[in-house]
Order: sequence, then C-alpha cells, then structure tokens
Amino acid sequence: MCSVHNAVEFEKRGRPAAVVITSAFRNALEVQFRGKGMPGHPCIELPHPVYYLSREELSAITKQHAAEVVRQLTA
Repeated sequence: MCSVHNAVEFEKRGRPAAVVITSAFRNALEVQFRGKGMPGHPCIELPHPVYYLSREELSAITKQHAAEVVRQLTA
C-alpha cells in the first residue's frame, strides 16, 4: 500500500498524515504499519466497495468522514 509508505514518510518528517482505505484493506494496513514501526496508526475506513457507488453516494460518505480527516491532520 503506497498510502502506508507515504504516511510513514510524512510522519517521520513531522508532518501529519491521514490514510483513507476501504474496510477490505484494514488488515493489510495494520500489518504494514506494524512492519514499518508505527502500529496503531489511525486511518479513515470507508465501506467496501466504493467503486459501484454513485457520485452522490460517494459524496455523502466523504462528507461523513471529512471531520475525521481534519482531526487526524491537525492532532
């Protein structure tokens, strides 16, 4: 997962990072963060799959999680 690698690199440089995944990738994310020495790094988890959602449905899900993204980036 490139998002995990990028998040780790940002965090090492003192920059907060928010990782957004779908629920199908939760276990892989945890394993990769643990392997990179950052177990328990938070993520924003969306329902899986999102590919088939309409633009309106995806927009609604995005709005539901926007505050969480901001919180992780400003914590």
